[in-house]
Amino acid sequence: MKFLICFLLSGVFMTSSSISQTINKLTSKEKKNGWVLLFDGVSSKGWTTTGGKSVPNGWEIKNGLLTAVKSGKGGDIITKSEFSDFDLSIDYNIEPECNSGVKYFFTKYEKGGNLGMEYQILDDKLAEDNNKDNHLTGSFYDVLPPMKSKKRVNDPGQWNTMRVVAQGKNVEHWLNGVKILEYERGSKDYTEAVSRSKFDKTSPAFGMVEKGHILLQEHGGVVSFRNIKIKSL
Repeated sequence: MKFLICFLLSGVFMTSSSISQTINKLTSKEKKNGWVLLFDGVSSKGWTTTGGKSVPNGWEIKNGLLTAVKSGKGGDIITKSEFSDFDLSIDYNIEPECNSGVKYFFTKYEKGGNLGMEYQILDDKLAEDNNKDNHLTGSFYDVLPPMKSKKRVNDPGQWNTMRVVAQGKNVEHWLNGVKILEYERGSKDYTEAVSRSKFDKTSPAFGMVEKGHILLQEHGGVVSFRNIKIKSL
């Protein structure tokens, strides 16, 4: 357990001193452009469980990281606030074989329960759920795959930066500064992809809600997050 946490934390100290000083901090330019931090680096302020309770001990806050502890059974956590049009950016670091994700537009559906659209985070090489293109890192989980030719993902133990831009019905997935997926909610291609997924029987139609929470997924493996920031569009 301690080894795994240290393994992930090592990524922090391998960065340059100039970068490490800016973890969980916004620049003056970012503040001026409307960015806000969703994680202050020292507390779970602004976060809750999906059931509305305080963030449990299965999530650890240490050295500026928000970490799902190995087999800690912390469960998924969500922002207390909801968002509609937004630009979301998050740094993440996983252990080998890890399966996690970040969901957006997370809300309770009339039929289907609590659901969100997931930016998949995965060890593409070693995780069990790596047999489908739309289950790999950067995919819109179980619906649309990322563009293989564009995707460059760093190995477990190294930091990656994911980004989701949602404006109107248009959604983009970015990874390490490169756009790897773009789709339009409600389009023909989108609707057909949803009909082939596990979300084909929701009401309203999956992903067609106007707003929702941001969710960090706990799936049993160690995953750390930092620099969680968002800008309303």
